[in-house]
Amino acid sequence: MDFSVDIIFRIAAIGIAVAVLSQILTRAGREDQALMTTLAGILVVIFLLIDMIAGLFDTLRTLFNL
Repeated sequence: MDFSVDIIFRIAAIGIAVAVLSQILTRAGREDQALMTTLAGILVVIFLLIDMIAGLFDTLRTLFNL
């Protein structure tokens, strides 16, 4: 797992895309779909972070021979 600045840009891009889509849906009167879009964006970011944290734990386990 490469811990670089790339993940920050991915999270930012997801955040921008979700914010724009949510605003468009809200102004179109589809608040329910805007909320679901926001929740889906949050879940995608959480799964990215969980994958990174799992990689960190694997690295620590390997480093300390556990």
